[in-house]
Amino acid sequence: MSAPFLFGKDVGYGLSPDAIAKLSTALIVLFLVLSLPAEAQTAGKAYRIGALANTCVRTETARLMGPFFAGLREFGFVEGENILFECRSSEGHTERLPELAAELVDLKVDLVMVWTTPAALAAKSVTSTIPILILAAHDPVGAGLAASLARPGGNVTGLATLVPELSAKRLELLKELMPRMSRVAVLWNRANPANSLALRQAEQAAHRLSVALQLYDVRAPEDFEARFTAIAQLHPDALLVLGDSLTLQRRDDIAQFALQAHLPSSFESRESVVAGGLMSYGPNYLDMMRRAAFYVDRLLHGVKPADLPFEQPRKFQFVINMKTARSLRLTVPHSLLLQTDEVME
Repeated sequence: MSAPFLFGKDVGYGLSPDAIAKLSTALIVLFLVLSLPAEAQTAGKAYRIGALANTCVRTETARLMGPFFAGLREFGFVEGENILFECRSSEGHTERLPELAAELVDLKVDLVMVWTTPAALAAKSVTSTIPILILAAHDPVGAGLAASLARPGGNVTGLATLVPELSAKRLELLKELMPRMSRVAVLWNRANPANSLALRQAEQAAHRLSVALQLYDVRAPEDFEARFTAIAQLHPDALLVLGDSLTLQRRDDIAQFALQAHLPSSFESRESVVAGGLMSYGPNYLDMMRRAAFYVDRLLHGVKPADLPFEQPRKFQFVINMKTARSLRLTVPHSLLLQTDEVME
């Protein structure tokens, strides 16, 4: 005799039609649950992200991080509900990063998120298992964070800025503005390994443009005043600032110094031009921060950093502050204005 068909009219096994209906519903629900993607099945989990930053003050990073949190919401993450942040700030002191990274690892966070190469190296030194997401890697391969951009191979991945290559472009833009420019002061953080490549690129461009570079190293917030004094005494033609979290944190001071010293200044980020700097050329960080949310979603749902390629910028910005140009009594050539993405008045 063949076995009775469970959902047929000939029920069998002594089950009532009502019991069969309930069992059918239960099996359908089980099938649907098993069919859900991993993201939906883990929707009730609250993930913890350890943020290793130069500052945890939201007002200083609100414009940049706004698109990041908007992107997280698109992936179903709401801060304070299913995603929690533990922030540790170095306040510009790079030597504290390993200790702060170890604190985050001890908290057993699901992901460590960093902004700079030194922070990524510090996090990598204390964990080889927790995924590390870097939001603005200048040279991840050269810094030893990844085997290649396409296949990082370790526990670090994220967004690469191409900023080292762009340092040469920013010097070229200054030369186009001031054809007679011959000496440029370079303010940079030697403690950031990623800046070494940026400096080499700038030096190559300087040789090609017949420009001499004067280097001024800053490694902590208290270094700036002495460097400002030294730069002002030598009267260079312009100021080139190599971007990193330390110089970004002091962007207002740098921009105001450049104005007072009557120095045309070139930066990596738009924020420095808003602060009064003359010009900036670099990645569109608002676009990059929104894209970072995609990486958070992938990493929290089990994609290995080793297999998640570093992504390079999709958009760039050239910004000029015309109010600053007028204060410096500079005439910005029309050819340069045609290249800009934004002109601030």
